Amino acid sequence: MAGNNFHLKTKNGYDFFGATSALQKSIRRCDEDEAMFWFVEFHKSGFTKYLWKRMIIIASEDVGLGDPDVITRIMALKTSYDYLLKEKNEAQILPLIQAVLTLVRARKSRFIDLAYSTYWFKHREQVGKKQVPDYAWDMHTRRGKKMGRGLEHFYDEGAKINNTNKVDREEEFEKLALEADQQTGNDPTKEMQLPKEDNSKPPDTQTEIFDS
Repeated sequence: MAGNNFHLKTKNGYDFFGATSALQKSIRRCDEDEAMFWFVEFHKSGFTKYLWKRMIIIASEDVGLGDPDVITRIMALKTSYDYLLKEKNEAQILPLIQAVLTLVRARKSRFIDLAYSTYWFKHREQVGKKQVPDYAWDMHTRRGKKMGRGLEHFYDEGAKINNTNKVDREEEFEKLALEADQQTGNDPTKEMQLPKEDNSKPPDTQTEIFDS
């Protein structure tokens, strides 16, 4: 394993890193037969843990916003696999197969990986030049308070959302909430103060605990 003489191979003699590249690129291209060949090769070579790591990475790197729920499904399949593995159930391979096929058939987008490169570079170029935007200085900041910004500014600017998908009665409740906050002086970001529990007398019976 020393120096440049180390070459990791799969069970059938394929270069480990070349096989990894083949697996991921075949998933990107939705080539099911090719992807499953390399998947089986890795699994038979004992690289199951590595396979799961690649599946999780691919879910963000190559599927990402193309199908945002894929990462949740892959993690759920990993949980199923871990459970079956713990139970020593022979069906443990099924969630892993499902994970690979899910990624192969998923709608693809590499925007997450592209954003990683782009925004890290932009941050390096803009750091020290970028200023906190005016709308950020609301009633929850010291500067905003000094500027006299209160609830109306918060509702108009601080709580402003774009690309909206408002639910039924949301606009009605925006007005009602503002009126309520103006009358009570409540800060809508503070947690509700719940009454303290009375621990002076413990429940007499188990029924009292669950029926109270």
